[in-house]
Amino acid sequence: MFGKNGKKKGAERLSYDPSTHRAVLKCSICNGEQVAGIQNRATGKVEEVMLIRDKKDLETFCAMCGTTDLEKIY
Repeated sequence: MFGKNGKKKGAERLSYDPSTHRAVLKCSICNGEQVAGIQNRATGKVEEVMLIRDKKDLETFCAMCGTTDLEKIY
């Protein structure tokens, strides 16, 4: 989270293969909680990356995975 000089690091780029994985928002219908992650297209398993609390978090995740095309899954 913090670099050697105490300053916050920028968003690190996620490395994943778009042909086998996709960036998704895992959403709860009960409480509205959203978690951003990478989903395996074959198995459907989601590797959670970060909790989305506001628009800035969503923008950070989009910058990390290099896409703005996120599908919501419930």
